Amino acid sequence: SWGLIGEEKARFDARVVDILCELSGDCPENCGNGRRQLGLVRTADEKLIIANKNGQPLFNGAVPDLLPYCGETIGVDGLFVGEEGSKLYQVQLVRPEGGEWTRTERWLEVWNDNHPELAEQEGEWFRKDPRIRQQIEANGYLGLGAETDAAFIEEWF
Repeated sequence: SWGLIGEEKARFDARVVDILCELSGDCPENCGNGRRQLGLVRTADEKLIIANKNGQPLFNGAVPDLLPYCGETIGVDGLFVGEEGSKLYQVQLVRPEGGEWTRTERWLEVWNDNHPELAEQEGEWFRKDPRIRQQIEANGYLGLGAETDAAFIEEWF
């Protein structure tokens, strides 16, 4: 439990799918090799569940934990969170058929593997990530531009 709004524990079996493939028929090999959002088609009712988050407190996605099971049916254990009608699923544990439960905490490991030169530097991943740095340079920390950032920092810090 994380104490989030509308939290509901949920354990079920599901097939790991590329969401865009499920909805549009655009289906690259291996669920897009980690470049697409993955979901779960629940075995009990064939309902598509968006697997938005893994079990890390970083609030990162579940793709690195689900991608090895693309197209396979696995067991998942986690939480539905949010308001009724718009709940998202946080996958905390996965289990391949006949296998053991494992924690979903691969996101940072995969980020480090993809950015070896940055992984060795001091500091949190998000302060080093080139995509984030590019957004900050273009739009400022608040996303409203450098002038707004400067005024905010001057007033509050």
